[in-house]
Amino acid sequence: MATINIRSDVKDPFYRYKMERLQSKIEGKGNGIKTVIVNLSSVAQSLARPGDYVIKYFGFELGAQTNTSPSDDRWIINGAHEASKLQDYLDGFINKFVLCKKCKNPETDVVIKDGNILLDCKACGQRSNVDLRHKLSGFILKKESTGKKGKKDKAGRKAARKAKENGNGDAKKNGHGSGNSDDNNSENGSNGDADIALEAGSDDEFTRKIKEGAQELDDKDVEVKDDEWTVDMSAEAIKARQQQLPDDLKQKLVLGADEDDEEGEGGGNSKYDQLGSWVIAQAEEKGGVTQVDDLDIYLKAKEFGIEAKHRTLGVLIQTIFDDDIAKQIPKRAGMLKNIGTSEKHQKALLGGVERFIGLRGKEKPEIYEQTSKILLVLYNEDILTEEVLTKWGTKASKKYVDIATSKKVRKSAETFLKWLAEAESDDDSE
Repeated sequence: MATINIRSDVKDPFYRYKMERLQSKIEGKGNGIKTVIVNLSSVAQSLARPGDYVIKYFGFELGAQTNTSPSDDRWIINGAHEASKLQDYLDGFINKFVLCKKCKNPETDVVIKDGNILLDCKACGQRSNVDLRHKLSGFILKKESTGKKGKKDKAGRKAARKAKENGNGDAKKNGHGSGNSDDNNSENGSNGDADIALEAGSDDEFTRKIKEGAQELDDKDVEVKDDEWTVDMSAEAIKARQQQLPDDLKQKLVLGADEDDEEGEGGGNSKYDQLGSWVIAQAEEKGGVTQVDDLDIYLKAKEFGIEAKHRTLGVLIQTIFDDDIAKQIPKRAGMLKNIGTSEKHQKALLGGVERFIGLRGKEKPEIYEQTSKILLVLYNEDILTEEVLTKWGTKASKKYVDIATSKKVRKSAETFLKWLAEAESDDDSE
């Protein structure tokens, strides 16, 4: 197959860096039409980049779905796209993610450092930064931050989230790919400097709200008074309300006893129980758990002095979500991570998940089908780590639910745990 220069602006026939010209084939018709890039693996190898980087770049620029790990080497983009058009987009990829910014040599390696993507040039020694505003930067950071042995780079994840936010902002401003051939030159793709609004539920947004809302609490001593509650929070009232709750929430909300137990906690009226009952009462008053604001929940926990306690997470998991928990977690992620992400916090949160699934499963067995999805969302939102999840999946425990329920919850999570193990195995083999 004929080769072309990696740099399209170099016309020298003896230029040493060559690659195959992209070859595409359009298949299907109607809504099922798709484009197969026949020789993408060969082209990616010539650029010393993974094939999924290239196909994902095309997907972002065209606003089309792609497959990033085909087992049969059939790299597919939804829709009909001519090879010449894809070649133009490939020039953009090469300029942004392959060529050294100093000497324009394609002999570079991708290096992730402190949440940045660097191109390490083997020709001139220069290390140049890749623009993190491009959506592909977020994809690269998320993929590479898992690292060897599945250990995630926190800085990389933060940068990936920022890149994703910036990418979403560009998409809202410019749409998915311009679709205008005049704009699709070798530098196609927008790098606009538009201000990006903070996502609802993001860490930064929740932290900002806390600083604003908690200022009053920090400026004065807070006393929890009966007349400050919107509902009666006496022990008698709490117990009366608990009798009216669904079976899955009648049990004491606090998860297990440990060295952090506080006086009176064994009676079902601890600060944790009161917080959980307050959330439930607020949900009833406002018409659903999704109507209870994160900041209000956090400030109420702060009044009790348990805003950073690991067992608070276990209580909240049981009370701030309903059957659509998998969809609701991303919006609550900022608050959950603000309470704590230590191993102890993660274990308590998993205990809450066990009880959420196990107790609801008595009335709605179909809830078990959501276990893998729930854990995947918690993992993707960086609330749970691979190490803690793997350890949790190896052995059932009667600490939070009965042993039979604990085994059943883990059994329902097999799809996710298998995926997690295979992902780690792939990283090790690389």
